[in-house]
Amino acid sequence: MGKAGEIPVPAVSCLSQIAPVSRCFGRPPRTGHACLPWPFRGRFLSCWAYLGAVSTKRKIRNILSGIDCFYGRRQRMDKLLNQFLAVAEAGTISAAATALFVTQPTLTFNMRKLEENLGVKLLIRTPRGVELTEYGETLYQNGRLMRRLYDNTLNAIAHQQGRTEQGLRIGSGYSWWTLFIRDMVLDYSNSYPNARIHVSLGNQLRCMDQLLSGDISLFVAHEIEGLSRSTGARLIPLTRVGQGYFVREGHALLGRPRTIAEVEAYPAVTSSLPEVRHQRFFEAWSRTTTASAPFDQGKYVFASNSLAACLDYVERSDAVLSHTEVMAEEFISRGLRQVSVTEPTRQSLIGIYVLLERAEEPRVAELIERLREKAATVLPPLE
Repeated sequence: MGKAGEIPVPAVSCLSQIAPVSRCFGRPPRTGHACLPWPFRGRFLSCWAYLGAVSTKRKIRNILSGIDCFYGRRQRMDKLLNQFLAVAEAGTISAAATALFVTQPTLTFNMRKLEENLGVKLLIRTPRGVELTEYGETLYQNGRLMRRLYDNTLNAIAHQQGRTEQGLRIGSGYSWWTLFIRDMVLDYSNSYPNARIHVSLGNQLRCMDQLLSGDISLFVAHEIEGLSRSTGARLIPLTRVGQGYFVREGHALLGRPRTIAEVEAYPAVTSSLPEVRHQRFFEAWSRTTTASAPFDQGKYVFASNSLAACLDYVERSDAVLSHTEVMAEEFISRGLRQVSVTEPTRQSLIGIYVLLERAEEPRVAELIERLREKAATVLPPLE
């Protein structure tokens, strides 16, 4: 209770509790008011009218501390959410801490603080790193969507202000770059001479990571089996291609047709380097099925996200490179030979991955059409 004659003032703990008043009758102090963001100065003035006759330094401090509390909580939550997204994408606390330039104990403490704030368990610690709980998956998917929408909004504003001129940011595997994307990029450069062009080469999971992070607008790759629908990515089919097996000159598998079992008896080389952090892209049911086979560390003897490194290894060993058969001409020109097999090889769907919310954007739609036209000149038609 206040003293006699004093107007009681409720304790203010956050900005939302400051009731707006239509007119201001008092004069605010010069200190503090200028430090407030412009949208909230009116509320400060209105609140000052409420305190008019009984303003004291203590009450002013209560109001300002309430505003600071509001901003502080929001900033802390934004920071914790960004750190959580980094942990989910890195797959380990230590890797995320390195990327965020914070210490591992600090990041561990912040993740526990976030769990306390939300009242649910978000992460499960395992010997291999961390896994997301059901609540963690929900927070990750929605947090990533918010970040993506925010980035897209900034890009749209920048484009409206004329800061960008038809820039090109796409991803691709080495095969598709060699077969048709390289020519498409050159044509695009001729159409937009001042446009900045960014092409990221990598396997389909790495490109998916970049797509969801907003680093690229789309990418061309094999279909990712078991891909979670929550990623919000859509596959636009281009063609179907078979699998080929390639070895060095003079390899024991050459000379006559072989069964696939005979081919698979030799050490395997893959250019689709598996990374544990990419398992989050898959539906929960597929993580224990054949869709997660690439993450089985015993399926290959050499793996690299560099196709050139894979070719070097095959040329100097008895290992077998399993790759898209449409690259046979390119590989033969580099000194490899294709193994003839007695049975049909697996057919894979090739297409363009793009985010659902961006597929209808004029610039993205133009890129998709350009890719379709170039692909049709070198790839078999989709049946």
